[in-house]
Amino acid sequence: MSETHKFHGTVLREYDIRGIVGKTLTAADARAIGRSFGTVVVRGGGDRVCVGYDGRLSSVELEAALVEGLVSTGLHVERIGLGPTPMLYFAVRDREASAGVMITGSHNPPDYNGFKMMMGKAPVYGQAILELGEIAAKGDYAVGEGRAEKIDIRDAYVERLLKDYDGARDLTVAWDAGNGAAGEILKRLTARLPGKHILLFEDIDGNFPNHHPDPTMPENLVDLQQAVAEHKCDLGIAFDGDGDRIGAVDAGGRIVWGDQLVAIYASEVLKTHPGGTIIADVKASQTLFDEIERLGGKPLMWKTGHSLLKAKMAETGSPLAGEMSGHIFFADKWYGFDDALYCGIRLVALVAKSDKTLAELRDVLPEVFNTPEVRFQTDEERKFAVVKEVKARLAASGATVNDIDGVRVNTEDGWWLLRASNTQDVLVARCEAFSPEGLERLKALLVEQLGASGISAPADF
Repeated sequence: MSETHKFHGTVLREYDIRGIVGKTLTAADARAIGRSFGTVVVRGGGDRVCVGYDGRLSSVELEAALVEGLVSTGLHVERIGLGPTPMLYFAVRDREASAGVMITGSHNPPDYNGFKMMMGKAPVYGQAILELGEIAAKGDYAVGEGRAEKIDIRDAYVERLLKDYDGARDLTVAWDAGNGAAGEILKRLTARLPGKHILLFEDIDGNFPNHHPDPTMPENLVDLQQAVAEHKCDLGIAFDGDGDRIGAVDAGGRIVWGDQLVAIYASEVLKTHPGGTIIADVKASQTLFDEIERLGGKPLMWKTGHSLLKAKMAETGSPLAGEMSGHIFFADKWYGFDDALYCGIRLVALVAKSDKTLAELRDVLPEVFNTPEVRFQTDEERKFAVVKEVKARLAASGATVNDIDGVRVNTEDGWWLLRASNTQDVLVARCEAFSPEGLERLKALLVEQLGASGISAPADF
């Protein structure tokens, strides 16, 4: 037994560990995570762990503390350095490591940071994350003499990304790295891709001086839209802060949302996986589930969360899954983890071998009227309670509700969703209707439920 450690109550989350650096997350926490996770790895028979980090200003310090903790348990740590989260996932696979840890704040504000973990090929989430807190609280750590070394996986990763490119014609593509961790790999990748490539904000900078790296927010895609128009691009692609979520715009500057991308990918994937199960999260459009069925696939609605979808893919043997947020997972030709660079390669290749533009591929889906993901600020501890209150009121009213993740409410106009974010102190909502008038009615129902729980909707909602 050794000294104990207690984490802030908001840090250990459903599918990763995340907090505000200097407030709820410190280097001492990173060291304790290393010791706790290292203990689990060692006691499970593992001996080698890959570690990577993103471009946030706090990542270098947190990585050093994490490695110190891992080494203290007797592990051999391979430090792959600065890069996107999927490069860490790839390193674990490519080097057949026992486990992996990525230090990343993903799409959160600059003062956030956190950890994503994998044990073998599987994500670490849920109860397994809470158990790390229990080990630290008891000080029940494994002790050994480990070591750390630096390795360079970048060339091998780029080589693997390029392997599945099979485009038949050259395209002009704009890429927005958002000053996130994918920038360096993006430069190497596009230097070897056919066609013309315009790179925006490819220099990694944890201050994110140009715009926040979250491609689900339309305001963060304005620069990409302008570049697509200026250079007459066939399409534009954007990444989040750690390179595991993709955003896209067509040649006309229209945003192609995550669920629409999944539908486009499914049209190709189901040709080689007829009847395959395609998974999407509860925020996805009903048009996606209908399109999967039309293409001969089996649509499956599941909980939001990259770890949860990866686990469900493994369970069902799904070749493709995706979230509205741009986490898209290929098991077709790839490894089943979310990699926005790989998704970008697949999207460019798909358009480059099609006789249709990205806009035409998108317009196969019927027109509906919907909101993007709308986020309502609330207290970290309050957000789950609000969803429970709304669910109880809906049950009492006899509404038609899917409660697999929050509440997704079906009406004659369409559907609306409210769920608690597992990564931010917000409630996430979305509405989709068959008409503009129906959309306004759905929004009014949502606002009414939020108001009953003391949450105010923004004036422009």
